[in-house]
Amino acid sequence: MEAFAVPGVAIAVVEDGEVVWSRPFGVTHALTRQPVDARTIFEDASLGKPVFAYLVLQLVDQAVIDLDVPLVRYRRPDYLADHPWIERITARDVLRHSTGLPNWRTSPATEKLVPMVRPGTRIDYSGEAIFWLQLAVETITGQSLDQSMQALLFGPAGMKDSSYTWNADLAARSVHGHRAHDRPGEGMPPQMFREHWTFAQQVADRWGKPLSAWKYEDAVRALPEVMALAPPGRVTWPGDIVANAAASLRTSVQDYATFLTLVMARRQRAPWEISEATRQAMLTPQIRLPGRWTEKGLGWNMEATADGPVFYHSGSNGDIFRNFAMGDAQRRRGIVVLTNGGSGSFVHQRIVRAASGHDLLSYDL
Repeated sequence: MEAFAVPGVAIAVVEDGEVVWSRPFGVTHALTRQPVDARTIFEDASLGKPVFAYLVLQLVDQAVIDLDVPLVRYRRPDYLADHPWIERITARDVLRHSTGLPNWRTSPATEKLVPMVRPGTRIDYSGEAIFWLQLAVETITGQSLDQSMQALLFGPAGMKDSSYTWNADLAARSVHGHRAHDRPGEGMPPQMFREHWTFAQQVADRWGKPLSAWKYEDAVRALPEVMALAPPGRVTWPGDIVANAAASLRTSVQDYATFLTLVMARRQRAPWEISEATRQAMLTPQIRLPGRWTEKGLGWNMEATADGPVFYHSGSNGDIFRNFAMGDAQRRRGIVVLTNGGSGSFVHQRIVRAASGHDLLSYDL
C-alpha cells in the first residue's frame, strides 16, 4: 500500500461458500486519516455490473424479461441513434458485452448512442449498454434501480451496506479516492460520483424524494436545477445524477463477498435466488471468438486455469478507485479486494496472486 500510495484496502475471503474472513487496512482519506473499518463503504465501480446482472437474471427467472428479445421492445431511450443495429441488441448481448456499443459517449448531452459493429460479432465492453438495460428494468419493474435491488437482492441477502445511490450515511462512511502513485498532484482529486451526488442531494431534499427512489425521468427533471448548483461542465446529462448499474455501486467488502457466495455451487438455494440452471448459465461462456484469452459469461469474465474455470471482474472509476473480485464456483471459494487508490490494481493483483495462485488477466474488462 505504501509503495503504490494506496491509503485504504479491504479484503474478504470466501471458503466453502461462506464469508470466513475479512479485514480492513489503512485510512479512508489520506488527509483526515479516518481508519477503514468493517462498515466502511467503497466505491466498487464496475464490480457493480455482475451484481446488476444477477438482478436481471432474477427477472429472467420470473419471466418478466427475456434475454433474447430486442431491448428496444422494453425501452428505447431518446438518446439512441436511428440505426438498424440498435434493433438487434438484446439483454444477452448487454451482459456478455457483444452489443457493439462504446463504453461511454464523449458528450452524452449531445451525442447519440451508435453501435460500432453488428451486435454479436465481437466483444466491446460497454457501460452504456448496461445503463440502457437498467432503464429497461426500470420500465419493467416500475421502480428505481436501488428499489429493485433492495427488494430482490440486497434485502434478502442481508447486504445492508450496499446501494447504487447516495445519502448522508453513505457519504459519512464512504472512502475518498486518491491519485495513482505515478500521477502526483496538489490536494485531493475530483471525486466524481461523490460530487455529483452532493449537488443532486440538495434537489432531492427539496423534493422530499430520496436519491434511492430516483428513476431516469427524475434525473431528467432535476438536471436544470443540479446544473445550476454545480460548477460549469461538472454535470452534463441525467446519467450523471442517477444510479448507474455500470459504475455507481457502493458496498462494504463483507457485502460484496456475500454476493460472491450467491454465485457458488450448493445443494439448496433460497426461493429469491436465481435458479441453479440460471446460475450455471451466468458462468457459462456466452460468446466464443477466435483469439480471445478469456470468455464472457453473463456479467462475469471467465478464465480457464489449471484448477478449473474461475469467474472474475475488476472495477475502476476515475483513476482513483481500483477493485477486484474472483471466485471458483465449484470449489466454493473467492476473494474480494477493494481499494481507494488509482494504483490499487498493483495491490490487488499481488494479493490475489498470493492468495489464490492465479495471475488473472484482471485488465480484460
